[in-house]
Amino acid sequence: MSRTIRALAALSIVAIAITGCSKKNNNANPSDQPTGPQLMAEGDKAMSDVKSAHFTLTVDGKIAALPVKQAEGDLTREGSAKGTAKVEQLGFVTEVAFVIVGQDLFLKGPTGGYQKMPLSVAASVYDPSAILDPDRGAAKLLRTAKNPKFEGKEQVDGKQACKVSFEPDTTALAALIPTTITGIKGMVWLYEDSKRIAKAEFTFPEGGKVTVVFTNYDAPVTISAP
Repeated sequence: MSRTIRALAALSIVAIAITGCSKKNNNANPSDQPTGPQLMAEGDKAMSDVKSAHFTLTVDGKIAALPVKQAEGDLTREGSAKGTAKVEQLGFVTEVAFVIVGQDLFLKGPTGGYQKMPLSVAASVYDPSAILDPDRGAAKLLRTAKNPKFEGKEQVDGKQACKVSFEPDTTALAALIPTTITGIKGMVWLYEDSKRIAKAEFTFPEGGKVTVVFTNYDAPVTISAP
């Protein structure tokens, strides 16, 4: 009888120990995943150090008061830029080439050469000069992000990236997309190794979506007036 009691006691101790370990493991965080605010802070720092990049902007769907439909080009931290854009005016989409140097904008339409005008002219259409500015562009967008949430990891262009959902600050977003529309939902993919932006998507309340992709970080870029 005593052997039976001892055996039952031993089994009870083992059961209690197993249960205790199980509860402890359930409360732990075995994956040790990063948080949204942590990733945005690291992304802010990484994007603040970028010297140059290539970007593409694509608009899917109809978005009111957003004249730019597509853009692509090279950027520098100093604000210089060159590339092409498709802009809708009076119901027609026109492709233009642009060069930005300092406060000067050089614009070339389907015919004729470049025309020089103040950079302020581009503000209402599309001005990419602020994108790599740490105080106005992509870094500020991450810095001012509201309710960032880590959504997992995905492959972007063959590299691992951390996906973060967030609510973009309207003023900060305007440096990337010329819009004052509120209620936009943001999603950004930060390369896991460098924490630089791989791509970002912005979904508008009316259903349209804008995607911005960055490549060729810190590649040599020469931009001069045409």
